[in-house]
Amino acid sequence: MAARISILGLCLGLLPASAGAEDRIVRLHAPPALTQTGLLSYILPRFSLKTQVRVEPVDDPAAADIVLGAEGRALFEGAGQVWHMSLAAPGDADAERLADWLTSDIGRRTVLGYAPEGAALFSPPAERAVAVAVVEMTGDAVLGHDVAREKCTRCHTVDDDSRMSGIGSTPSFAVLRSLADWEARFAAFYALKPHGAFMIVEGLDPLFPDDRPPPIAPVEVTLDEVAALVAYVAALPAADLGAPLVHQ
Repeated sequence: MAARISILGLCLGLLPASAGAEDRIVRLHAPPALTQTGLLSYILPRFSLKTQVRVEPVDDPAAADIVLGAEGRALFEGAGQVWHMSLAAPGDADAERLADWLTSDIGRRTVLGYAPEGAALFSPPAERAVAVAVVEMTGDAVLGHDVAREKCTRCHTVDDDSRMSGIGSTPSFAVLRSLADWEARFAAFYALKPHGAFMIVEGLDPLFPDDRPPPIAPVEVTLDEVAALVAYVAALPAADLGAPLVHQ
């Protein structure tokens, strides 16, 4: 009798856990063009079997945790279009788990393995060509070299002839040219520290007030000189800084 009571108590103790598992639901919306292929009926039970998370199809995308359609991250291609996934409920652990599964190797193989009549209906999404914007330098590089020699060698090495000038802790133009954001740095260098404390840009900056003079002799430039400086730096070879350090 005691053994029967213990078994009954154990079964009752398991009921809340089972009920909790049943509450783990992810609401998924997909248009008829996708659902009619039978793909979701093929892949979703496999996800649920692995994770114990039930996926419930919903007709209203506004009520869905995940939406499959034309927006979001590209997943696969078939049935006349590339299907994307958008996560409408970020932070929901179960929705994020389904999203991770759909983008994982296992999820992709499951999708690509769907072949109801012996021929796969879906394939990886075609890679889209990325348009690379070509930035045209409109400044005068020769003028930019003159500007650099006249106004920047106080702190920077700007060419081979100015190696012995500047401040040792200040990066050279060649080193700055090697940075991924070099163009943005030079195009607005006058606003970056420490330049803003002593630079005057014609037409942009007021003169320093008498009661707050610059800490060093001010440097004056025009916007044409800034554009010329950018053009000069664009033509410079970037410094070879070597491979990144590898910690062992």
